[in-house]
Amino acid sequence: MRSWLITGGSPGGFGMAIAEAALAAGGRVAVTVRRPGELRHWADAHGDRVLVLTADVTDAAAVRAAVHTTEDRFGGIDVLVNNAGRGWYGSVEGMDEAGLRAMFELNFFSVLTVLRAALPGMRERGSGWVVNMSSVAGLRATNGFGYYSATKSAIESITEVLREELAPAGILVLAVEPGAFRTRAYAGFGAQPVDEPIHFYRPMLEQVRTAMAEQDGRQPGDPQRGARAILEAMAQDPPPRRLVLGSSGFDAVEAALEDALAELRGNEKLSRSADFPDPH
Repeated sequence: MRSWLITGGSPGGFGMAIAEAALAAGGRVAVTVRRPGELRHWADAHGDRVLVLTADVTDAAAVRAAVHTTEDRFGGIDVLVNNAGRGWYGSVEGMDEAGLRAMFELNFFSVLTVLRAALPGMRERGSGWVVNMSSVAGLRATNGFGYYSATKSAIESITEVLREELAPAGILVLAVEPGAFRTRAYAGFGAQPVDEPIHFYRPMLEQVRTAMAEQDGRQPGDPQRGARAILEAMAQDPPPRRLVLGSSGFDAVEAALEDALAELRGNEKLSRSADFPDPH
């Protein structure tokens, strides 16, 4: 029976979909939330197989407490899912600095905080999984979401290195890159004004807001199916290093990688010309 710790367990999100899939597979699940009352009925229905923890993942002390409580309750953590995160739109030049730093604090630095709290116990046990929820935007940056894309690109790099560093400890690492999924992540987009101080970028951001608002509730991705796909990927031998979720996401990443490879090869001669001449 696997014991899971999942950050960002708000109703209607990927965290809860993964929690449900883990429970259906016979696991025990701890989830972190900022408003535990939202999960009271859900937790009551699952009894001692579920632990709801009140924790802001940007608070290191609260994270350590959540990890220790999970370890005490379940005897350890077999699967850590770093799911907590948030994105908002704005231009690279004009986005409020406090807002973009807060986004990095939540989407990137809090992941490091959770990892540093949970990994000692996992290494001691010599087994386990780390699942880092990234985004298609981490592989193919999105206009209007430059800083969000940057936080997810940072997650991609950390996950790549973490995979190699933890392999000798028997811990497997997976990056998951969802495309457009029908979660609550962008609920209320249409009602939000474009808070952009540089007029030049406002038409672009208006288009971004309109497109996101029109798509909300009609995204093609099903979080429950996505969560089950994650568990299926973890069961593969060997498991994948990363998993893109959703057809639209797959198509976007495939096109981006093919374009990047074509450009790389198109400039191969120029790239190689930067070396010292071969003495032979």
